Amino acid sequence: MELIRGLHNLRERHHGCVATIGNFDGVHLGHQAVLGQLAEKAASMGLPTTVITFEPQPQEYFSHGDVPPRLTRFREKLQALRRFSVDRVLCLAFNSALAEMEPEAFIREVLVAGLGLRYLVVGDDFRFGKGRRGDFAMLQQAGREYGFEVAHMRTFSLDGGRVSSTRIREALQAGDLSLAAQMLGRPYRMSGRVAHGNRLGRTIGFPTANIFLHRKKTPVDGVFAVEMFGIEGEPVPGVANVGTRPTVDGTRSLLEVHLFDFSAEIYGRHVHVDFLHRIREERRFESFEALKEQILLDAGQARAFFASRA
Repeated sequence: MELIRGLHNLRERHHGCVATIGNFDGVHLGHQAVLGQLAEKAASMGLPTTVITFEPQPQEYFSHGDVPPRLTRFREKLQALRRFSVDRVLCLAFNSALAEMEPEAFIREVLVAGLGLRYLVVGDDFRFGKGRRGDFAMLQQAGREYGFEVAHMRTFSLDGGRVSSTRIREALQAGDLSLAAQMLGRPYRMSGRVAHGNRLGRTIGFPTANIFLHRKKTPVDGVFAVEMFGIEGEPVPGVANVGTRPTVDGTRSLLEVHLFDFSAEIYGRHVHVDFLHRIREERRFESFEALKEQILLDAGQARAFFASRA
C-alpha cells in the first residue's frame, strides 16, 4: 500500500483509479464493507483503489480539538487499511486552503486532474467543500461531465443499528468491549512504542511496559484484561491501565501493561495491545500501598478472565 501525502505528490502513474473519501476512524465493519465494494469495482475495471482521507480530520480542524477521541491514530489507521486490498492512501492536509476550497474546485483539482477518477463511493449524506456546499447530487452531475461514476456506500447494520465510529466510541466508554469488537470485526486495539517509565511498578513486583499514547483524549480509560502483540510468544496476556495515573500525580495519557509470566526486555518495541475486558475505571487511591492492593485484585480478575476463555 502506497501513502501519498498531499496533492503535490500525485504523479502521472496515480492517474486512473476507483476511490472513496472519509475519515475511516477505526476501519470498522461499515468501512470494511465500503472497501470491499471498492475492491470489487477495482477488480472489474482493472484499476487500483484509493482512499482519500484528511489530517487533521475536518471536525478536529473546525472545532480546534474539542472533539471526541479518535478510535485510531493515523498510523493505526494505515495499519488497518493495509488488510483490506487498499492500493493507495491519499492524505490531504486539512488546512485553511482546503477548508476554503469550493466543492467544484475540489472535484476538478483532486478527483479529476489529480486522480483521474473513474468510480467514487461515498455516503449519500456526504458533504464537502467550502460551507459544506458539495453533496452527492453535485458529484453525480460532475461524474456525468467528467466521466466518472458515483455510487452509494452500502449501509452496514448490527443489532438493528448502523455501525459507526460514534457507536463504537460509545460502546468503549460504556465498557462494552464485546459490542465494540463486533462492530470493529476485531478487538479494540491501541499501538505504540514501549518506553522507559518511572519503574514504580517494579518496586511492588508489577513491572509494566509503558506506552505513551500521544493523544489529547483516549476512547478508553481504566483497567483492562489485554493481550499484547509484537513480542515473543504473542499474544501475551496481561492487565493494563489507561489514564493519567492520579495516585502518583501523573499528567500524560499513558498505557501501562503488566504482562503475566513474562520477563523479556521489550524497550523500544512497537507493540499492539488488544483490549478484551474492562475491569474497573481509573481512580485515585489514598496511598501507594492501597494502589498496590488494588493492582493485585485487578491482576487476579484479569487472570480469571483469561482462565474462563481457556
